[in-house]
Amino acid sequence: MEIQVWNQKTYQEYLKYLNILADSKYREFQSSLCQTKYLMLGIKIPLLRNIAKQISKGDYEEFLNLVTDTYYEEVLIEGLVIANIKDEKIFSKYFNNYLKKIDNWAICDSFCNSLKIMSSKPDKYFKMALKLANSKKEFVARVGLIIILNFFIKKEYLEEIFSLLDGTQTDKYYINMAEAWLICEIYINYEEETINYLKRDRLNTFTHNKAISKIRESYRVTKEMKEYLNTLKRK
Repeated sequence: MEIQVWNQKTYQEYLKYLNILADSKYREFQSSLCQTKYLMLGIKIPLLRNIAKQISKGDYEEFLNLVTDTYYEEVLIEGLVIANIKDEKIFSKYFNNYLKKIDNWAICDSFCNSLKIMSSKPDKYFKMALKLANSKKEFVARVGLIIILNFFIKKEYLEEIFSLLDGTQTDKYYINMAEAWLICEIYINYEEETINYLKRDRLNTFTHNKAISKIRESYRVTKEMKEYLNTLKRK
C-alpha cells in the first residue's frame, strides 16, 4: 500500500485495502482474546506495524485528520502512527484524543510499547504516565501503567512507582493486571526492592497475589525464591 496524498477518496481506498487483508480465522482467534466495540478484520500485528510505518513516512498528519474508527485494526494503526511521532507538539495534539478510543488491552499495550517519544524527555513523560495511571478510567490508567512498564523501570523512579501502586484502590481488572505485570517486571530488575515492597504493600489481595504468581512464572526466578514468594501470598 502506497498512498502519496491523503484525502477522503484515498482514505476509503485504504479501508478497502484493510478489508482485502482480512483473515477470518485470525479474526476468530483475536476476538477470543480481546473484547472491543470495534469491528475486527483479523490482520496480524506485524503487518499492521508495517502499514503504520509506511504511513508515518508520508503526510501522516493528513492521515490522522481523516481517521475514522469503524475497525479495530483501523484504530490500532492510528495509534501506531501516533506512536511514531517524535515532534512533541504534534504528538500532544493527537495523543490525548487517541486515549478516548482505547477500549481494550491489546490496542493499549501495542500503542504504549511503541511510543518513540518517551525517551526524549524521561522526567516529563514519567510524570505524564503517573498522572494517567491515577485516572479513574480503566484504559487511561492502564496506558499510564504500561508506559511506566515499558520505559520507566529505573531505580530513581521506584519509590514513586510503589507509591502510585499503593494509592490505586480499584477492582478494575485491566488496571489490576497491569499493576501485577509491572511489579513482576520491576522484580526482574530490582529483586531486593520488590521483595521489600511486597512485604508491606497496600495492594488489594488479587493484585498482590497475581504479581507474585507472575514473578513465580518467570524462568529467571530461582526455585528457592519461588518457594519464598509463595509465603508472601495472602489468603
